[in-house]
Amino acid sequence: MTQEKWGLLRRKLLKTVGQNNYKTWIEPLEFENLEDGVAVFSVPTNFMGNYVSRNFSDLILYELNKSGEAVQRLSFRVAANLPERPSKPTAAKAPVSAETPAVAADPVASVDAAKSGEPSDLFQTAPLDKRFTFDSFVVGKPNELAHAAARRVSEGGPVTFNPLVLYGGVGLGKTHLMHAIAWELKTRQPELNVLYLSAEQFMYRFVQALRERRMMDFKHLFRSVDVLMVDDVQFIAGKDSTQEEFFHTFNALVDQNKQIIISADRAPGEIKDLEDRVKSRLQCGLVVDLHPTDYELRLGILQSKVQAHRQTYPDLQVADGVLEFLAHRISTNVRVLEGALTRLFAFASLVGREIDMGLTQDCLADVLRASERKITVEEIQRKVSEYYNIRMSDIIGPKRLRAFARPRQVAMYLCKQLTSRSLPEIGRRFGGRDHTTVMHGVRRIEELKSTDGQIAEDVEMLRRALEA
Repeated sequence: MTQEKWGLLRRKLLKTVGQNNYKTWIEPLEFENLEDGVAVFSVPTNFMGNYVSRNFSDLILYELNKSGEAVQRLSFRVAANLPERPSKPTAAKAPVSAETPAVAADPVASVDAAKSGEPSDLFQTAPLDKRFTFDSFVVGKPNELAHAAARRVSEGGPVTFNPLVLYGGVGLGKTHLMHAIAWELKTRQPELNVLYLSAEQFMYRFVQALRERRMMDFKHLFRSVDVLMVDDVQFIAGKDSTQEEFFHTFNALVDQNKQIIISADRAPGEIKDLEDRVKSRLQCGLVVDLHPTDYELRLGILQSKVQAHRQTYPDLQVADGVLEFLAHRISTNVRVLEGALTRLFAFASLVGREIDMGLTQDCLADVLRASERKITVEEIQRKVSEYYNIRMSDIIGPKRLRAFARPRQVAMYLCKQLTSRSLPEIGRRFGGRDHTTVMHGVRRIEELKSTDGQIAEDVEMLRRALEA
């Protein structure tokens, strides 16, 4: 077979496999020779030869035989003159045939070689924070499921759910758990190739690989890891080419039964401009929500951080009630809570005072103002109507149907609990109702919370959503 004939066959393959697959897998193939029924092709990497052998060999064989060539099988060899950096010199010479799969280069060795031999940071993993371990993670009811799932994955062994997706708002512990998993895996199984990076870094390295014409190296790296961890995956939304590469990387790793761990700021199905096929892949594993922290968890976090700060400030004392006050007032973001405590210790050390309530309010005046509860009656009414899938006019209106009356009572109860409005004011916001009607609604929900599990769950879910 001549090079010209192979060129014609490649054009036929383009129509069959599509532009993206052609550019990635078919175009780089170079025909070498045909001997004894074996068509030999040179490829840039062992990984590529193995992939083409598994996914396109039957199609290529069909087209070759259809064109009149007597070909029984294909063989792929890494071209010696290409800038391949295998971990073992013999690996570059080993043929990869349709019957004999290729042995991929050692991913850890290739990463190390790339780091030492290239100025590019294409192969560098993101640094892990030594503070973010399971020992320093405070577990409470809002995060216990996410913590348990992270623990299970960090133990290694057979992949039980893939991917693991951790999602939640800012400062709820997603990145802490991601780092903790990576540290635990490195401790338990140091031979594993664990790659941790943010979605932004994944995108940057993808663009860098395109610019440096190193896409085969990029694909080889990301498809050779044992555990891939991508933080804040919502940042690839709207980036079509990056999403496509992420999709193919995801599929390749799942096919190899390799573990994937993802974090996001919201559920995969709620990430705007994320392709449906990517959403579908993320939702096929275990998706775990880190709920907004409750008072007990925030207090536990503060108590843990106080012990850590006492190593730096051994003489500082914290007066009774200060931690409880902070846990109550700063409710939305753990990072803000920890930052407030750090500032408090530093300020008290500089002025030489005990950390009491007066110093706390003086030092954290801006943080406390920003954290003040600002939930309105209208916001509660809107949230409740959305939750129960009824119109807001039905919440406020005069209809006494049970389908409207119970959500109305839930909304009144939440207004009483989460706002400073008086009962007459709340009544006026609910269609001019009397304050005794509001009082009855509040009492009824309090009674039902102890006897009706569904009402208790509804009230708790709405409260969390409003305080988030």
